[in-house]
Amino acid sequence: MIELKDLSLSYPLAKGSLEVLSKASASVAQGETVAVTGPSGSGKTTLLLLLAGLESPNSGSVHIDGTDLARLNKDELADLRRDKLGIVFQSFHLVPSLSALANVALPLDIAGVADAQTRAREMLARVGLTAREDHFPSQLSGGEQQRVAIARALVHQPAVLLADEPTGNLDAKTGAAIVDLLFELHRESDSTLLLVTHDAAIAALCDRNLRLHLGQLHDEKTDALPR
Repeated sequence: MIELKDLSLSYPLAKGSLEVLSKASASVAQGETVAVTGPSGSGKTTLLLLLAGLESPNSGSVHIDGTDLARLNKDELADLRRDKLGIVFQSFHLVPSLSALANVALPLDIAGVADAQTRAREMLARVGLTAREDHFPSQLSGGEQQRVAIARALVHQPAVLLADEPTGNLDAKTGAAIVDLLFELHRESDSTLLLVTHDAAIAALCDRNLRLHLGQLHDEKTDALPR
């Protein structure tokens, strides 16, 4: 479902450049749950942006369900995100002028789905926010905003779910509930789940862990990290 091959990315600096990824390769099978771990600043969020087609590598390739992202134009990338990807950002990225219901319905509205409101309402019920559907993001707690973000990411039943530190801004109790919800909805939809996390307990729930180290991805069950 996800195939990364020799992925490299660096950012220019005033003097020289900052290398984020260096010929990183990995694959994730359909239905797998995979955690991406690594120290702060190692490029984990950048990796998710590359997978979502929101960032372009200097070299190498990203394939999602057999599609080479480099071969898609801007509109085609937007279509792929609409049809196959669900993305949960660490900072939620809800539209502040839209209610919780409208935020969740947004991917369906963009796709022209006729029963967008009904499906969005059902998904909000699944995440326990029926009573908050008319509330705006500023009227919701951090945990509630994250549940809206998860509902929005899953409402169109994506083949791949990408989550960036889904509990990073939450207290322990709310974070645990969010993780349970994320894995429950993943199992129901048989989606492929790839999440960035610094939490070892969350990583342990996944089928595999990929550690980002010095610009490369290492399968922690089979690879030894270079010293």
